Amino acid sequence: MGLEKEKSGTSIIMDEDEFNRSIEPIMSKKERSAHAAAEPDRDRHDMNAHLKVGFDDVIAEPVSAHSFDKVWIGSHAAFELVKFLIYRVLSTLLAVPVAFILGLVFAVLSCIHIWLVMPAVQSFLMLLPSLQVVWRSLTDTLVTPLFRSMGRSLSSVQTTTTEV
Repeated sequence: MGLEKEKSGTSIIMDEDEFNRSIEPIMSKKERSAHAAAEPDRDRHDMNAHLKVGFDDVIAEPVSAHSFDKVWIGSHAAFELVKFLIYRVLSTLLAVPVAFILGLVFAVLSCIHIWLVMPAVQSFLMLLPSLQVVWRSLTDTLVTPLFRSMGRSLSSVQTTTTEV
């Protein structure tokens, strides 16, 4: 174990198109296509399309006000890197507890729906034909004669408008 003689350096080399359309940390086209083919689509129904926010969606410089190209590229790289890393850290900390809580919530909701709501709905649907007969007989006995007599008595009323 001696002193290391080699120097390590890092640099970011990007094309204009490369950093403008990326929403993930900077990868080459080959890496991105291999990466996309290897990982399954975790949002098949595109439920979170509104979260696909890129640097250009948040920061935009009009033609009349441009910063230096190096500043623009550096801020773009910093934005993408911080967004990626913070998401990874937060999802590492929160994913399992939140998934556990949501699993409990949906289990309780499913149980309530299956064992309470649907039997109540089916019971009401079974009772509705009987209630329909009772309701129809009540309206035919009480409401229909009242409105028929009101209609006959008010049908003879005539109104005229006169201008003064």
